[in-house]
Amino acid sequence: MTTHAAGKPPGTEASASERMSRIEIAIGGMTCASCAARIEKKLNRVDGVTASVNFATEKAQVEYSDAVAPDELVSVVEQAGYQASLPPMSDTSSGRTEVSGEADVDDVDDAHDRELESLRFRVIISAVLSLPVIAMAMVPALQFEHWQWLSLTLAAPVVIWGGWPLHKAAWTNLKHATATMDTLISMGTGAALLWSVYALFFGTAGEPGMSHSFELTVSRTDGLSNIYLEVGAGVVTFILLGRYFEVRSKRRAGAALRALLELGAKEVSILRDGREVRVPAGELMVDDVFVVRPGEKIATDGVVVEGSSAVDESMLTGESVPVEVGPGDRVTGATVNAGGRLVVRASRVGGDTQLAQMVKLVEEAQSGKAAIQRLADRVSGVLVPGAIAIAVAALGYWLGTGSSPATAFTAAVAVLIIACPCALGLATPLALMVGTGRGAAMGVLIKGPEVLESTRKVDTIVLDKTGTVTTGQMTLIDVVVDGDTSKDEALRLVGALENASEHPIAQAIARAAEQRVGDLPEVESFENVEGQGVQGVVDGYAVVAGRESLLADWSQPLSAELTEAKLTAERRGQTAIAAGWDGAARALLVVADAIKPTSAEAISQLRELGLTPILLTGDNETVARSVAAEVGIAEVIAEVLPKDKVEVVRRLQGDGKIVAMVGDGINDAAALAQADLGLAMGTGTDVAMEAGDLTLVRGDLRAAVDAIRLSRRTLGTIKTNLMWAFGYNTAAIPIAAAGLLNPMLAGAAMGLSSVSVVMNSLRLQRFQPVRR
Repeated sequence: MTTHAAGKPPGTEASASERMSRIEIAIGGMTCASCAARIEKKLNRVDGVTASVNFATEKAQVEYSDAVAPDELVSVVEQAGYQASLPPMSDTSSGRTEVSGEADVDDVDDAHDRELESLRFRVIISAVLSLPVIAMAMVPALQFEHWQWLSLTLAAPVVIWGGWPLHKAAWTNLKHATATMDTLISMGTGAALLWSVYALFFGTAGEPGMSHSFELTVSRTDGLSNIYLEVGAGVVTFILLGRYFEVRSKRRAGAALRALLELGAKEVSILRDGREVRVPAGELMVDDVFVVRPGEKIATDGVVVEGSSAVDESMLTGESVPVEVGPGDRVTGATVNAGGRLVVRASRVGGDTQLAQMVKLVEEAQSGKAAIQRLADRVSGVLVPGAIAIAVAALGYWLGTGSSPATAFTAAVAVLIIACPCALGLATPLALMVGTGRGAAMGVLIKGPEVLESTRKVDTIVLDKTGTVTTGQMTLIDVVVDGDTSKDEALRLVGALENASEHPIAQAIARAAEQRVGDLPEVESFENVEGQGVQGVVDGYAVVAGRESLLADWSQPLSAELTEAKLTAERRGQTAIAAGWDGAARALLVVADAIKPTSAEAISQLRELGLTPILLTGDNETVARSVAAEVGIAEVIAEVLPKDKVEVVRRLQGDGKIVAMVGDGINDAAALAQADLGLAMGTGTDVAMEAGDLTLVRGDLRAAVDAIRLSRRTLGTIKTNLMWAFGYNTAAIPIAAAGLLNPMLAGAAMGLSSVSVVMNSLRLQRFQPVRR
């Protein structure tokens, strides 16, 4: 969650002559979006500094002039009441550099793990202690002779120890004259505990046999016979539970970076004095020569010096068709050698590689998320000062009218207690729990509440082509035969030949042949003709398959019918494999990345939701426009690399669009993180799923429609819950100020608001996808 300053005072901008530097500061101690806003405001007040603070990743991206020292930035954050640390300096003395961000990601993950473990422990202990307290307060049959003292024994640790993070954050807020959700919770639970202790020791609440009756009459009381321990314990427990879910969601912020860092090769075979030496990939240096065998990942960016092969570059381009490479061609680290043996000279290592640049793109995109301040914090900013003002006014009024101090303080404390709604702790986590549970059953995983608000405003949806609109796998689309040759015969002979090849296109043909004609015959004298195709003997026939030029070498020119089929396929962006045997060209097999059967329906439904679809792909223009036309997309942006995808999303956002992005590949990760709403296909890579806000478990694009509709419904439910949670208690504040609030009336208000929140949240279970 990033917040942006409304503006900087005159004279704080760096002059044009000053050189600007960038740094990323890790920040600890933030509990809500208001904390991020406060830190950002403090940093932006420093001359020559422009800062953006991300609550989700707990980092500040800072641009500063030469007149500002990095240590000064850390000092500003610490003076605001938070922890800050600068990134470690990179070690370049050895000529090698580690992929930037790896240490930072591990440090942040460790910090989140510790915070999550601490919160889990607090939630469990608080829940175990709170349940008996709430039960005894609400069920008179459980109120034995000295039940109130057991309630105090159980509730005090919950309010003090369990709620300590809330009280600490409230104290920080107080020092900076601000009020957030933490202030409201700390104030209300503290008042409930302190008044209960006072009533037990100095009033009549501690007498044996004291009980809470079911009287709902509005009557004035001095409050010395009432305790509110269930309020303090229950609210703290519910709030801690909500924080636990939030931190667990936030823990995933660095997962995309970690998944990207895991993509690289771990070991590499370096050529030294004519021998292959296996070493860790981190020891590679520029100009080292290394070997890549079939099926291995290429260790780093480089240039092929020997051998030829097909390289699977889907992690970079997203496209499933491998690229043929030979001596002099450039290859990229973490791509996969799908064919023959390659010898590569390293040209870039460590932080200079394309993989490292993709890590940087994802991290920058995550840090640039738009600000979505939590609704509860916004309302608290108004309710807290209001409640305090009313409590002070009530205290002054009753003292001024000659009432006893006990009566006056009862009214004031009642206002503070009733201003802390029990249902507030349930409002967001319960709706999110029910919504995410329903989503999981439908194949939609929602990461956390902070992603929901974007779904309401999204007006543009950018769709990656491969693996999202299409299947992402090469598929046999058509078989065209010449003369009296049958399609089954063509598939049997060519499929058997291609089955001996590891090339993805060959495997697509072989799979289709096995499905259609069954077991394939054995191949003899198989040979892979570099860059041209394959040849061999099947059932006594000399079969050749590949480019038209390969058949020409065998004096097997394509007939007019096969030539026309080949041109038609190429116009559609499909791949045509010519095949011949028995002295003539006899078949043309058309292979392409097939469109998913539900994509057209999904795009129609996205339009009905008010979204404008845009097809974004690294594939060529012809293929992209052919796919777009078939599924009903008018706008196409083709032939883009990962950094270009991020720029496209940024450009759309710069034009005022609220952008959703749907993708499945490693190359989509940065764009998914940059988009206002990232939807990752669960059939894709782990990197994409970690970078996205929503994961679509099924490979069906209609799940994107379900995800947006469900997210909007869940957000609406959360807002309604907050209205109930605040509404009931806010309405009861005047009654409390009048000194007319008795314990059961307070309990009824809290109970009714909680029941309303529960029932409203459970309505999400009835959500159904739209299918035609």
